[in-house]
Amino acid sequence: MIRSGSGQGFESLQAEVMDLLDRLPMLKHSEWIERSLSTIVQMTGEDLDRLDWKIISSSLRDMEKAFEMFYPYRHVRKIVIFGSARVSPQSAEYLMARDFARAIAQQGFMVITGGGGGIMQAGNEGATAERSFGLNIQLPFEQSSNPFIAGDPKLLNFKYFFTRKLFFLRESDALALFPGGFGTLDEAFECLTLTQTGKFGPAPLVLIDRPGGDYWHDWNYFVQKQLRGRGLISADDRSLYTITDDINVACEAIGSFYLVYHSCRYVREKLVIRLKTQLSEENVDRLNTDFSDIVVTGKIEKSQALEPEIGDETFDLPRLTLHFNQRDLGRLYQLIAAINQMGAASPAAAHPEQK
Repeated sequence: MIRSGSGQGFESLQAEVMDLLDRLPMLKHSEWIERSLSTIVQMTGEDLDRLDWKIISSSLRDMEKAFEMFYPYRHVRKIVIFGSARVSPQSAEYLMARDFARAIAQQGFMVITGGGGGIMQAGNEGATAERSFGLNIQLPFEQSSNPFIAGDPKLLNFKYFFTRKLFFLRESDALALFPGGFGTLDEAFECLTLTQTGKFGPAPLVLIDRPGGDYWHDWNYFVQKQLRGRGLISADDRSLYTITDDINVACEAIGSFYLVYHSCRYVREKLVIRLKTQLSEENVDRLNTDFSDIVVTGKIEKSQALEPEIGDETFDLPRLTLHFNQRDLGRLYQLIAAINQMGAASPAAAHPEQK
């Protein structure tokens, strides 16, 4: 990295920038690189102070390291585990989180934790360092890395909470939350908010307690009484999460979500749902009958990759397209569940852990 702002450091940086500009038209993602460079150039003409530039520089550095670390594992689905840092290794919650992480890793998934103690340590212990990541945060106190991920190349220390949280969600294909304090509840509600508004996922969200525990049931009682009861959320929003005290149920909720469903994106005004196997015409007709309420215009249709998807890694996957109302996310999750049931017997459904 070039650290100096003068002398040989500046000359080296100048040469690198000129070389990049020469190569830019040939680079795969030239449009987005150009946009990023243009934004940096534009900011140099604005009244930003030293702290502003420190934030920009450090957050970019956080992202650079995280992109590099996760890239080799981009084709393996990952489960983020959230929960209290205060529980002891002897507690029922710790043992439950450890056993869940072990079970989900044995199914081929990888685990991401915050790299600290408590539930985070349980996640890294259960999955082992080989099958897990730690996204730690640089603090003047606490939050040292737990012994099950310390020293591993898949442990990363972030400077900022916001870049750390970005990668928790960007890299996760499912979220598992165990009992915790304000931070855990913040993560639960933030993930639900992002899910409900379509800014994250679709992805399964599983709320796991110790056997016989009532932490998430009490939480859900409040949500249903105060939020649902006042009309602040819809009844279908209950489909956004699963509550359980059974590891097998938790693992099934995650694995079954990716039996046929692969991923989705918007192409202009259409929601494109990528599938691992083709659905029959009869099944698509059933989907149109059962989910016409979330289609703004037209109907759910089978499709191949659309023109803007050319070159995408998912190019060869079959698709469904629809004009989704972008409001009823709970119903969208129900649609995905129906799709998975329809194609569950396909050989393509055998490896939900693979992207």
